[in-house]
Amino acid sequence: MARIMRHPIFRCAATATLAASLAACQSMDRAVQPGMAYADVIAKYGRPNLICSRPDGQQRAIWTTQPMGQFAWGADVGADGRIQRMDSVLTDAHFRQLGTGSWTAEQVRCEFGPPAVIDGVGLPNARQTVWSYRYKENGVWNSLMYVYMGPQGDHVTGFHPGPDPMYDHNDSFGDR
Repeated sequence: MARIMRHPIFRCAATATLAASLAACQSMDRAVQPGMAYADVIAKYGRPNLICSRPDGQQRAIWTTQPMGQFAWGADVGADGRIQRMDSVLTDAHFRQLGTGSWTAEQVRCEFGPPAVIDGVGLPNARQTVWSYRYKENGVWNSLMYVYMGPQGDHVTGFHPGPDPMYDHNDSFGDR
Protein backbone atom coordinates (compact mmCIF):
# COMPACT_ATOMS: atom_id res chain seq x y z
CA MET A 1 0.00 0.00 0.00
CA ALA A 2 2.80 2.45 0.88
CA ARG A 3 4.42 1.76 -2.49
CA ILE A 4 1.14 2.52 -4.30
CA MET A 5 0.77 5.85 -2.47
CA ARG A 6 4.19 6.89 -3.77
CA HIS A 7 2.94 6.65 -7.34
CA PRO A 8 2.79 10.18 -8.90
CA ILE A 9 -0.93 9.86 -9.72
CA PHE A 10 -1.83 9.17 -6.07
CA ARG A 11 0.45 11.95 -4.87
CA CYS A 12 -1.23 14.41 -7.24
CA ALA A 13 -4.70 13.31 -6.15
CA ALA A 14 -3.79 13.59 -2.47
CA THR A 15 -2.16 17.00 -3.03
CA ALA A 16 -5.19 18.27 -4.96
CA THR A 17 -7.59 17.10 -2.25
CA LEU A 18 -5.51 18.73 0.49
CA ALA A 19 -5.19 21.98 -1.50
CA ALA A 20 -8.95 22.11 -2.08
CA SER A 21 -9.75 21.57 1.60
CA LEU A 22 -7.24 24.22 2.67
CA ALA A 23 -8.60 26.68 0.11
CA ALA A 24 -12.08 26.20 1.55
CA CYS A 25 -10.79 26.80 5.07
CA GLN A 26 -8.64 29.78 4.14
CA SER A 27 -11.68 31.70 3.00
CA MET A 28 -13.51 31.45 6.34
CA ASP A 29 -12.49 34.98 7.33
CA ARG A 30 -13.90 36.28 4.03
CA ALA A 31 -17.04 34.12 4.06
CA VAL A 32 -18.16 34.96 7.59
CA GLN A 33 -19.41 38.54 7.70
CA PRO A 34 -20.27 40.76 10.68
CA GLY A 35 -23.89 40.34 11.63
CA MET A 36 -24.10 36.64 10.69
CA ALA A 37 -25.69 34.40 13.28
CA TYR A 38 -23.12 32.44 15.28
CA ALA A 39 -25.38 29.37 14.99
CA ASP A 40 -25.21 29.61 11.17
CA VAL A 41 -21.41 29.75 11.30
CA ILE A 42 -21.33 26.65 13.51
CA ALA A 43 -23.73 24.86 11.14
CA LYS A 44 -21.40 25.57 8.20
CA TYR A 45 -17.93 25.18 9.80
CA GLY A 46 -18.56 23.08 12.89
CA ARG A 47 -17.99 23.91 16.52
CA PRO A 48 -14.95 26.06 17.30
CA ASN A 49 -11.90 24.43 18.88
CA LEU A 50 -11.86 27.03 21.65
CA ILE A 51 -14.38 29.41 23.19
CA CYS A 52 -13.45 31.98 25.82
CA SER A 53 -15.06 35.02 27.39
CA ARG A 54 -13.73 38.52 26.88
CA PRO A 55 -13.77 41.23 29.57
CA ASP A 56 -16.29 43.23 27.48
CA GLY A 57 -18.84 40.38 27.70
CA GLN A 58 -18.31 39.10 24.17
CA GLN A 59 -17.24 35.56 23.48
CA ARG A 60 -14.20 34.70 21.39
CA ALA A 61 -14.47 31.58 19.22
CA ILE A 62 -11.39 30.07 17.56
CA TRP A 63 -11.38 27.54 14.72
CA THR A 64 -7.85 26.23 14.24
CA THR A 65 -5.91 23.70 12.20
CA GLN A 66 -3.13 23.56 14.84
CA PRO A 67 -1.10 21.53 15.70
CA MET A 68 -0.27 20.42 12.13
CA GLY A 69 -2.02 23.12 10.07
CA GLN A 70 -1.07 26.75 9.55
CA PHE A 71 -4.42 28.52 9.77
CA ALA A 72 -6.81 29.70 12.47
CA TRP A 73 -9.75 32.08 12.56
CA GLY A 74 -11.13 34.04 15.47
CA ALA A 75 -14.64 35.43 15.78
CA ASP A 76 -15.92 37.89 18.34
CA VAL A 77 -19.51 36.94 19.16
CA GLY A 78 -21.82 39.53 20.70
CA ALA A 79 -24.40 38.92 23.42
CA ASP A 80 -27.01 38.88 20.62
CA GLY A 81 -25.43 35.72 19.16
CA ARG A 82 -24.13 37.52 16.08
CA ILE A 83 -20.61 37.70 14.70
CA GLN A 84 -19.05 41.09 15.44
CA ARG A 85 -15.74 40.38 13.70
CA MET A 86 -13.99 37.42 12.04
CA ASP A 87 -10.23 37.42 11.42
CA SER A 88 -7.53 35.13 10.17
CA VAL A 89 -5.36 35.15 13.30
CA LEU A 90 -2.14 33.33 12.34
CA THR A 91 -0.70 36.17 10.28
CA ASP A 92 2.29 38.47 10.70
CA ALA A 93 -0.02 41.49 11.10
CA HIS A 94 -2.07 39.78 13.80
CA PHE A 95 1.01 38.52 15.68
CA ARG A 96 2.36 42.11 15.78
CA GLN A 97 -0.37 42.84 18.35
CA LEU A 98 1.79 40.93 20.84
CA GLY A 99 4.20 43.88 20.74
CA THR A 100 1.60 46.22 22.23
CA GLY A 101 0.76 46.24 25.90
CA SER A 102 1.15 43.31 28.25
CA TRP A 103 -0.24 39.90 27.26
CA THR A 104 -1.04 37.06 29.63
CA ALA A 105 -0.90 33.44 28.50
CA GLU A 106 -4.72 33.28 28.68
CA GLN A 107 -5.06 36.37 26.47
CA VAL A 108 -2.72 34.83 23.88
CA ARG A 109 -4.68 31.56 23.93
CA CYS A 110 -7.97 33.45 23.58
CA GLU A 111 -6.66 35.59 20.69
CA PHE A 112 -4.69 33.00 18.68
CA GLY A 113 -6.00 29.66 19.94
CA PRO A 114 -3.95 26.79 21.34
CA PRO A 115 -0.37 26.60 20.06
CA ALA A 116 1.00 23.76 17.94
CA VAL A 117 3.80 23.11 20.45
CA ILE A 118 4.57 24.15 24.02
CA ASP A 119 8.23 23.77 24.92
CA GLY A 120 10.92 25.36 27.04
CA VAL A 121 14.28 26.99 26.36
CA GLY A 122 17.14 28.24 28.46
CA LEU A 123 19.19 27.12 31.39
CA PRO A 124 17.41 25.65 34.43
CA ASN A 125 17.61 28.89 36.44
CA ALA A 126 16.43 31.04 33.48
CA ARG A 127 14.10 28.69 31.61
CA GLN A 128 11.21 30.14 29.60
CA THR A 129 8.07 28.53 28.26
CA VAL A 130 7.69 28.90 24.48
CA TRP A 131 4.44 28.55 22.57
CA SER A 132 4.93 27.84 18.86
CA TYR A 133 2.26 28.52 16.24
CA ARG A 134 2.54 27.09 12.71
CA TYR A 135 1.72 29.70 10.07
CA LYS A 136 2.65 31.09 6.65
CA GLU A 137 5.10 33.93 7.29
CA ASN A 138 4.36 36.78 4.85
CA GLY A 139 1.68 34.47 3.45
CA VAL A 140 4.41 32.30 1.86
CA TRP A 141 7.02 30.71 4.16
CA ASN A 142 6.31 27.64 6.30
CA SER A 143 7.15 29.09 9.69
CA LEU A 144 6.61 28.97 13.42
CA MET A 145 5.86 32.04 15.50
CA TYR A 146 7.68 31.55 18.79
CA VAL A 147 5.93 33.29 21.70
CA TYR A 148 8.05 33.40 24.89
CA MET A 149 6.05 33.25 28.11
CA GLY A 150 8.70 34.00 30.71
CA PRO A 151 9.98 31.79 33.54
CA GLN A 152 6.52 31.29 35.10
CA GLY A 153 4.87 30.77 31.70
CA ASP A 154 2.25 33.41 32.48
CA HIS A 155 3.01 36.46 30.30
CA VAL A 156 4.61 37.31 26.95
CA THR A 157 8.23 38.41 27.14
CA GLY A 158 9.00 38.27 23.41
CA PHE A 159 8.10 36.70 20.08
CA HIS A 160 9.68 36.08 16.67
CA PRO A 161 9.18 33.91 13.58
CA GLY A 162 11.48 31.14 12.43
CA PRO A 163 11.47 28.30 9.89
CA ASP A 164 9.20 25.36 10.66
CA PRO A 165 11.41 22.24 10.92
CA MET A 166 8.41 20.08 10.02
CA TYR A 167 8.94 21.23 6.42
CA ASP A 168 12.67 20.46 6.26
CA HIS A 169 13.20 17.97 3.49
CA ASN A 170 15.17 14.89 4.48
CA ASP A 171 16.30 12.97 1.40
CA SER A 172 17.71 10.09 3.46
CA PHE A 173 14.51 8.07 2.85
CA GLY A 174 14.68 8.33 -0.92
CA ASP A 175 11.51 10.41 -1.35
CA ARG A 176 12.27 12.42 -4.49
